[in-house]
Amino acid sequence: MRSLRDLSLGARRWPGALALALVVPLAGCATGSGEPDASPSASAPTRAGGTASAAPDVRAELRVDGRTREYLLHRPASADGPRPLVIAFHGRGSDAAELREQSRLEKAAGARGMLVAYPEGIDSGWGAGTQKTPQRPDPGLDVRFTEALIQHLVRTEQADPERVYVAGFSNGGSMALRMAAERPGLLAGAASVAGQLPAGAAAVEPTGAVPVTVVYGAEDPVRPIGGWPSPPPDPEEPILPSRSARDTAEAFAAAGGAGEPVTEEEKGYDRTVWHLKNESGSGRAPGDVQLLVVHGGGHTWPGSTFVPDKRLGPTSKALDATDTILDFFAAG
Repeated sequence: MRSLRDLSLGARRWPGALALALVVPLAGCATGSGEPDASPSASAPTRAGGTASAAPDVRAELRVDGRTREYLLHRPASADGPRPLVIAFHGRGSDAAELREQSRLEKAAGARGMLVAYPEGIDSGWGAGTQKTPQRPDPGLDVRFTEALIQHLVRTEQADPERVYVAGFSNGGSMALRMAAERPGLLAGAASVAGQLPAGAAAVEPTGAVPVTVVYGAEDPVRPIGGWPSPPPDPEEPILPSRSARDTAEAFAAAGGAGEPVTEEEKGYDRTVWHLKNESGSGRAPGDVQLLVVHGGGHTWPGSTFVPDKRLGPTSKALDATDTILDFFAAG
C-alpha cells in the first residue's frame, strides 16, 4: 500500500483569495527557545485585537527553535473581543492551501467568528509520533512549534486561550491527536479526520481529559480503520504504525475517566460517544469523546467538494465533517 506522499493529490490548488493574500508581507518573529518573539512586524497587528486594515487572509511566518515556519491565517470579519482559534494540520504530502480547499474550515469558522491557522509541515508532513527518524530527528519539534504558534496568535490576533482547538487530516489528524494527548490543558478540543494515534515505538498516550472527535471512513484504502501495526516501508519517510480508530477514541475516553459508550446509527454513519468525567488541566467542563464511522467513506474529508485522487476512495456526502467538527468544538 502506498503512502500519502505517493498518493499525492496532484498539483497544488491556490484559490483566488489566497493568491491575493500572498502579496501581503510576511509576518516575522524570532526565537531559538520555542517561544515566539514579542516584537510586531509589518503584516502583524501592532496590538492585541488587530487593526482595521488587517487583511482577512495572510501567509505569515514564525521562527521557532531556530527554524522559520509558515502558516496561512484567516481572520473572521468581526474583530470584537477574544476569538476562538482553530489550528488545522494538512496531510502528509500535502500543504496548507490544499487543506484549506479540501475542508473550507475558514469559511464555516469565519461565520462563527473563529480564527483559523493552517500551518505548513516540514517536508510536507508532521512529527505525529514520538519516535526519532532520519527525516525527523527531533520528534517534539512540531509540538513546540504548535505551542509557540498558539501563544503568538493569542498575543497578536486576540485568540482566546480558553478556546483553542486543533484539527487535521490524515497525518495532520494524527498531529492534532498528539497535541490533544500531550497538551490537554492547552486545548478546548481536538478533531481528526482519517488520522489515528501512532502506535509501537512511536506511540502517543493521552495524558488528560480533552474533548476529541475522530471521523473515519469505514473503507479507507490508505490507512485502514482497524489500524496499521506494521505498515510497509516507505523510501522517503517511515510510515508510523497506528492504533485503530476505535482504540484511538477509547484511549482519550479512558484518559478522561469516561464510562461505557453509547452508539447510535445515523444516516450514512455511526456515532459512538463517551461522556468524560474528569476535567481537563485548564479546569474546563469535561465534554465528550466521539467516533464517527462513515459508511463507505475513503481516505477523504466527508462533505468536501474537493476532488481527490480516486485511489483515496469515495468522499461521503452523508456527513459534513467541517460543520460537525466546528459544532463539536462549540458544544464543548
